[in-house]
Amino acid sequence: MEVLNIKEIAAACNGECFGDAEITNAVIDTRKITKGCLFICIKGERFDAHTFIDEAIEKGASAVMICEDIAPGCPYIKVGDTAKALLDMAGYYRSKFNIPVVGLTGSVGKTTTKEFTYLVVNSKYNAIKTQGNLNNEIGVPQMLFQIDNSIEAAVIEMGMNHFGEISRIVSAVKPTVGLITNIGVSHIENLGSRDGILKAKLEICEGLQEGAPLILNGDDDKLNTVKDNKHKIYFYGIENGDFKAESIEENNGSTTFTVSYFSKKQKITIPTIGIHNVYNALAAFAVGYFIGADPEKSAQALSQYVPAGMRQKTVCVGGITSIEDCYNASPDSMRAALRTLHDTKGGKKIAVLADMLELGDYSKTAHKSVGEMAAENKIDYLFAYGENAKYYVQSAKDNGLVNAFLFDNKEDLSKKLAETASRGDVVIFKGSRGMRLEDVINSVYKKWGKENE
Repeated sequence: MEVLNIKEIAAACNGECFGDAEITNAVIDTRKITKGCLFICIKGERFDAHTFIDEAIEKGASAVMICEDIAPGCPYIKVGDTAKALLDMAGYYRSKFNIPVVGLTGSVGKTTTKEFTYLVVNSKYNAIKTQGNLNNEIGVPQMLFQIDNSIEAAVIEMGMNHFGEISRIVSAVKPTVGLITNIGVSHIENLGSRDGILKAKLEICEGLQEGAPLILNGDDDKLNTVKDNKHKIYFYGIENGDFKAESIEENNGSTTFTVSYFSKKQKITIPTIGIHNVYNALAAFAVGYFIGADPEKSAQALSQYVPAGMRQKTVCVGGITSIEDCYNASPDSMRAALRTLHDTKGGKKIAVLADMLELGDYSKTAHKSVGEMAAENKIDYLFAYGENAKYYVQSAKDNGLVNAFLFDNKEDLSKKLAETASRGDVVIFKGSRGMRLEDVINSVYKKWGKENE
């Protein structure tokens, strides 16, 4: 972060400044205090950072930002709402840098698309990308503060649960390129319908620079209807798009395809499988086009992709192809996972599915739809775990998948899976992060004998 004076910060946040100080960083967590930083006191549901002011000063904070009637023993800024001021400050700081900034959102695939996009952007510029789960109103400012005079571009992921969140976040991000991956059913309980989700995602336009490109999935039935007079809309897809993927081939854990765009073509190979990853890489390539990245360098960058965490990481364990995809789950990502399992070459196709969480009243319907998808994709075995997993099994059996089994504990599931899978088979593990399917993964790997390939 470049140096800021607390007086200019106060002005940007419509706050009052008491004392004078220059700060070289802004933090909300006392564990990340650095000498000369601004400590911003966020009030959450379960904590109030105002109680840590003395600790922050002791650790070296030069100033604090508060929203309570107290007088800290150091220079400070007083605002009405520190969370709002955090975003205001981040937006003010972001405006100091005339660099390409990609703002991306979507129901499914945001993080993977961000990783692909970063590789492309970083092939031309010294770039930063959203780290971990810093994609909300508290996390995005922390990413923007990482921009300094050495940074030439940024790729910022924007998440949301309710109307207005993207609007507030994008006002700080001020993207020069906008990207929406798809419109699914995540957070449908809060937003009412897919049309509501589309409306919430399109809040990205409120902060996107006028005339800037807005890149949308042309194969998404909601996004391909979007029109906007203030921004130039471009589509990517397999069926439709200005950037179209052709001649798609999967082989030995990688996917090769050709991008056809504006009378040009570029061959791309990504070290992962699944049609959804073709979309993710295609979106990243489109971003690269609009920031002026060389197409061959973009293709080379995409070939360096490494799946993060348990995001569809493919390994070979005792001769069994195992696809770990346990970071999160929704009906849309389940659909992609089951299609990947169907398309992967191998013997028996086995799906190990745990509950999809945070779906509210839509949960029963959503779990039933996934069971139907499992049957449609000709899965040989379905092993289900969780409170709502019974709907997977019920629907799968109703649609002709005979070998569908429900487990009420991971030990029994692991035992049955270890007995069922044999060399040459393909197993996918998919469930919400909170279901901790890695317990099953670790257990069966020990039984199969791990052989990474």
